[in-house]
Amino acid sequence: MMELIKKKEFGGERPLYASHNLRLEDVTIHVGESSIKESSNIEAERCTFEGKYVFWETDGFSVNNCYFAESARSSMWYSRNCRMRNCRVDAPKLFRRMDGIDVEDTDFPNGEQYLWDCRNIRMKNVKIENCDYAFMHSENIRLENYRQEGNYAFQYARNVEIHNAVINSKDSFWESENVTIYDSEINGEYLAWYGKNIRLVRCHLTGEQLLCYVDGLILEDCTFGSDANLLFEYSTVNGNIKGHVHSIKNPTSGTIRVGGSVGELIWDENQKAPANAKVIIEKK
Repeated sequence: MMELIKKKEFGGERPLYASHNLRLEDVTIHVGESSIKESSNIEAERCTFEGKYVFWETDGFSVNNCYFAESARSSMWYSRNCRMRNCRVDAPKLFRRMDGIDVEDTDFPNGEQYLWDCRNIRMKNVKIENCDYAFMHSENIRLENYRQEGNYAFQYARNVEIHNAVINSKDSFWESENVTIYDSEINGEYLAWYGKNIRLVRCHLTGEQLLCYVDGLILEDCTFGSDANLLFEYSTVNGNIKGHVHSIKNPTSGTIRVGGSVGELIWDENQKAPANAKVIIEKK
């Protein structure tokens, strides 16, 4: 049975420390530290969080229709089994070294350094802005209807599946592994450099020097913007591209079919073995 706390205000350090089986309704946590640290089975409905380090070392908690102020920085670290719905989060540095994150219908306008070293992440109808270095060293990620503004996303990420996303991020997916992206738009330079097992399905990509040094790149019905130059250098690539491609440079192996045209196809003395890649242009 859960204890109910309703229409109360708390502040200072650790006001609800080590709470278990607790439901909060219309509660305000004012500026302070570690308000619900070391707790389990917590439900928060229509609550406001102003203090930092709210849910640390917490196992099993849900937050619905809640607000996290900018001062509630680093509110979710070292915790497990988080469920978030219909929230507004102005706090930076959320989600660090966590296992089990399930978020829907939530905006994060101040997503600085989100989602580091986390596992088993699911997000749907989520927008994150100002989120440099999001998802760094995280794994087992599934995103749907996702929007992001911020550079260096998904560095060193593993086991990622994304549907219907718009990702504006320089250097995204750098050295990532086992990534599949469907029906999405990705904008930014140096996409997926040094990645492994990258599959892009019906995606539109813009930016300079995309998809270089990739081991195991698959493209299915993708398109590229007019600024997408020097593609695939030192990558193993298989798949097909629709429309025009600005330039392709020194892919290492595989077969690339272009259903349109290539502005410049560069093969020079810097090719890497086995240097047997094929580019087949099928003009429409």
